[in-house]
Amino acid sequence: MDKTLPKKIIPDRWKDYYSTAINPVINFFIRIDANPNMFTSIGFLVSIVAAYFAAKGSFRIASLILLGSGICDTIDGKVARASGKTSKFGALYDSSLDRYAEVFYFLGLAVFFVHAEWYRTSVAIFFGLGGSMMVSYVRARAEGLGFECNVGLLQRPERILLLAVGGLIHPYALVTAIWIIAIMANFTAVQRIVHIWKQDGKSGGASK
Repeated sequence: MDKTLPKKIIPDRWKDYYSTAINPVINFFIRIDANPNMFTSIGFLVSIVAAYFAAKGSFRIASLILLGSGICDTIDGKVARASGKTSKFGALYDSSLDRYAEVFYFLGLAVFFVHAEWYRTSVAIFFGLGGSMMVSYVRARAEGLGFECNVGLLQRPERILLLAVGGLIHPYALVTAIWIIAIMANFTAVQRIVHIWKQDGKSGGASK
């Protein structure tokens, strides 16, 4: 484990409070034998609605809906694990729709800011999306090679929270959040690469 780089922004105790708060909801869906993939699908559809409102510039509405999408993303995993319904396909389905959800939301933001002629922010959106995809790719590739890679300052929950809070506060706060993601998501991808390099114990050699 890499001990020289900070690992996360959201403290574990905040995540524990959040988990405790939604436990009654999780328990309800377990009792009614809900399918976890249903929440994955709902979360994806909700994120498309959020992207639509972002494209219109209704950032507060988009942010609230985005938070709802994030809650669905939490529920699907917790229900799957607690009910013993985890599967390889479910994990793939969840990860794939999460990536598409981010693509659509960033697209919605891009539509608005390009139309508003905020071109530098549009470029930041491009780098933010690219960095977000690389964060996920590096982890998936590393774990496929047998490494542990659950590290990084700006993982998906942090990105969702930044975009949602920024959108709720003010458009300028949202622009700030976009720039933070553009920089820090790519930093996180590099952070994960360094983490794996240190686990591997060597610096040379690349393979596909």
